Amino acid sequence: MINISRLYCGTAGTSDDLRYGHATSRGPARKPVVVWNCTPRCNLSCAHCYAAGGTGSQEMDTAAATAMLEDLAGFGVPVVLFSGGEPMLRGDLFDLIRRAAACGLRAVLSTNGTLIDARAADRLREAGAAYVGVSLDGLKEVHDGFRGAAGAFDRALEGLRHCRRAGLKTGLRLVLTRRNAHQIDGIFSLLEEEDVPRACFYHLVYTGRGAALRDEDLDHVARRAALDLLIDRTADVHRRGLAKEILTVDNHADGPYLHLRMVREGSPRAQEVWRLLKANGGNTSGEGLACVGWDGAVHPDQFWRHASLGNVQELPFSRIWTDPANPLLGALRDRHGRLKGRCGRCRYLPACNGNLRVRAESAGDLWGDDPACYLTDDEIAPVEGAP
Repeated sequence: MINISRLYCGTAGTSDDLRYGHATSRGPARKPVVVWNCTPRCNLSCAHCYAAGGTGSQEMDTAAATAMLEDLAGFGVPVVLFSGGEPMLRGDLFDLIRRAAACGLRAVLSTNGTLIDARAADRLREAGAAYVGVSLDGLKEVHDGFRGAAGAFDRALEGLRHCRRAGLKTGLRLVLTRRNAHQIDGIFSLLEEEDVPRACFYHLVYTGRGAALRDEDLDHVARRAALDLLIDRTADVHRRGLAKEILTVDNHADGPYLHLRMVREGSPRAQEVWRLLKANGGNTSGEGLACVGWDGAVHPDQFWRHASLGNVQELPFSRIWTDPANPLLGALRDRHGRLKGRCGRCRYLPACNGNLRVRAESAGDLWGDDPACYLTDDEIAPVEGAP
């Protein structure tokens, strides 16, 4: 994640301790944030979903899920993100969130919001949910088109309102494509109208159903324009004293791009931003980020569902994650010497870490260039006395 509010405006963020506190913690010693796709079931059919769903019979049962959560907590995992499918379709969700919170895990919910009524929002708060992220991929017509269901926008917004009224920390999540990039201004207006304190703008990853949307991804010119607009709008709300945390996700080129802009603008904080970007370390799939599927399979991140490292129903996550003989984990944790092309010679490698390897793999070479990197050859070239 690239926290524009923190980096460009200097405002503290919710998870800055996780994002910028690991500069010396690499490899198996680093305890990952775990995305748990707790169910394959969903009440919507989202065009960009990275998970290919199935039936509820594939889900780990409550006992197995509880054992996994207790192992994650004992291992030192700081955050577990309940995702799906749609996690609200699990009948034991509230009990599992309660157990996670009781174990000391920060329990976060990623939801389409359409199934959250006032009682559900209260139960989420009572269970100990630390944050609820609701997906809104554009304004009404665009969002409903993305989700394959008329009325999805209104129901998601109502779910978000219920969470806000219940006193839960909330935010919006949006995947940028050609369908919705023109609505960034509208999303910022919505943040103000609904008093939503946080928004995460994701870049498209070509896995699951998202693979079919590759042609709808932003080109490099449009991506740069979108980032500039996000930075400008974030700076605007900051100047007006509004507490909004704005982040981008799944494209670590955003950090260097923001840094380069601050250098051009003569910002006195540019060097501090470079230090924070290095502390963040860029993509950490297989190190600071992991995924457990609904069937218990462990993956380097939520986009690597085609690569299983083991199954928590057969071996605890803590043992799978620390297996020194796993070739994929070993390669991801020692990737710099494997990177080719532009990634291999980029001066921003310490702040990006080669971006998303799964997106490079989808383009034909696991260790080749991430096709979503929009920095120019001149921008990534070594410069004497500069990062």
